[in-house]
Amino acid sequence: QARLVQSGGGLVQTGGSLRLSCVVPERTFSTYHMGWFRLAPGKEREFVAAITYTGGSSYYKDSVKGRFTISTDTAKFTVYLQMNSLNAEATAVYYCGASLTNISSIRHLKTYAYWGPGTQVTVSS
Repeated sequence: QARLVQSGGGLVQTGGSLRLSCVVPERTFSTYHMGWFRLAPGKEREFVAAITYTGGSSYYKDSVKGRFTISTDTAKFTVYLQMNSLNAEATAVYYCGASLTNISSIRHLKTYAYWGPGTQVTVSS
């Protein structure tokens, strides 16, 4: 069982920025694709962004492209989600996850084996 440790999040005004972090056990970091999902009130958990375990490819929900960036720090075994130009749609609990799936399924929630505890992001107008 891999324990993912999240940090970041909080309250920000519309148009502001936040960075989420997810520290991953070394073995998981080197072999699992990593993703960020979010759960907004009244909605299902949805895909936001993912990055392959090599760090070579990244994938995004259409509505966040150009504003959110997923990245990794191999020295710190950490995955980041930099979120810029935030709007009300971004208000949610954000979860990092680890998946061994093939690339074609990297956006699929059920392919993720391990999850962080979640962190709240609230965007105020």
